[in-house]
Parts: sequence; C-alpha cells; structure tokens
Amino acid sequence: MRIVCLHTADSNIALFDAAARAAGFEALELTHVVRADLLAAAEQAGGLTDAIAAQTREVLLTLKDNAHAVLLNCSTLGPSVNEALAAQAAPVPVLQADAALAQRAVENGGKVVVLCTVSTTLDPTTRLFAQAATRTAADVEVQLVCGAWDRFRADDTTGYLSMIATAADAAYENGADVVALAQTSMAGAALMVTGGAKPLTTPAIALAAAVHAATLAA
Repeated sequence: MRIVCLHTADSNIALFDAAARAAGFEALELTHVVRADLLAAAEQAGGLTDAIAAQTREVLLTLKDNAHAVLLNCSTLGPSVNEALAAQAAPVPVLQADAALAQRAVENGGKVVVLCTVSTTLDPTTRLFAQAATRTAADVEVQLVCGAWDRFRADDTTGYLSMIATAADAAYENGADVVALAQTSMAGAALMVTGGAKPLTTPAIALAAAVHAATLAA
C-alpha cells in the first residue's frame, strides 16, 4: 500500500516515517512531498485564501496517481480538502491529517485542550475540532502557544518542544482530560509532558486513518 503525504516542513518526514515503524506498518510505502511555499504564502496572507486552497487542491490531485491514499499534513491548509476534491480524487481517498486527530481527541468527551503554534491554523483547527465535538460531549478549547513558532523558524527545536510541553502541562493542571497537539511538528513534545497522559499527536493517528480509508476504497 502506498500513502503519499503532502507536508509543508521537511522535518515532518522523519516523524511520519518513525510513526509508521512504531505502528508496525512494514508493508506501507510512504512517499513524501514538501511544499513549504504553500504555508509560507498562507502566513503572508494572514490565513488560507481561496487561491492558495485551489493551488493546494491541484497539488493533491496530482499526488493521487499511483497512490492508495493521499494525506494532507498541514493544519493551515486543511480546509483545502473539501467535497469537490474528494469527488475528483475518487476512488483515492484524500484526508486531512488533523481531522483524524480531532476525531480521536473528542471521542470520549471531557475537556479537550488543543495546542497550536502557528496563528494561521487557529481558525481552521477551531472549526475542525468543534465540528468533531458535535457528535460527542467534548468541551474543546484551542490555544496558541505564543512564541513557539518563532523558535521553530529559528531551528531551535529544543526550545520549541519545551514551550509546547510546558503548555501541555499547564493544560492538564487546569483540568484538561485530553491534550492534542494539532501540528505534526509538535509531536516530539509529547514525550516531555509530565503533568498528565501523553498528548495525542498527528503522525500515528493520521497514518492509521489513511490506511483504513485506503483499505475501504480498495
């Protein structure tokens, strides 16, 4: 089975490869495409525009050739995956990585705190988790870890992950039942959290969803 992942940061490739190995997906072939320019354009525009969404959809459609599923791994660009794209991509599923995360985070209800580090992902992440929570009793709060993205941009990975872990610990201290890290780049912080259960992260959850969707479509 071949899953093609569209990323907006090179560093996310290793996180997905590691998640595939940890999950025992030995027969899974992961292909990675990085388009950092799409996220950069959205950040410059202050969010996802119709033009950037259309461009993202065009890229996703080109990736479905020779793929059993396509996975969009960027919370800011996530809304580009819509019904029109799904119809064009059929029978190849095109999925949002963070949509799978949202469904897992809210499935047992309770207080769910979702952490983000990029301001342009706040609105789409809030909408995505709110929609998922309509089917459960989850109370969702989306928070921005202010200043963390500057650390990421400066290649200060340790500082970036430390800030996220601190925010997750604070969320647990303030009564969170579940903490979800909305962006793949945040995944490493889960191992640094001491205030509660290991936060939910995108790579393993999204890959499992992609494999399931591809199996159903086969």
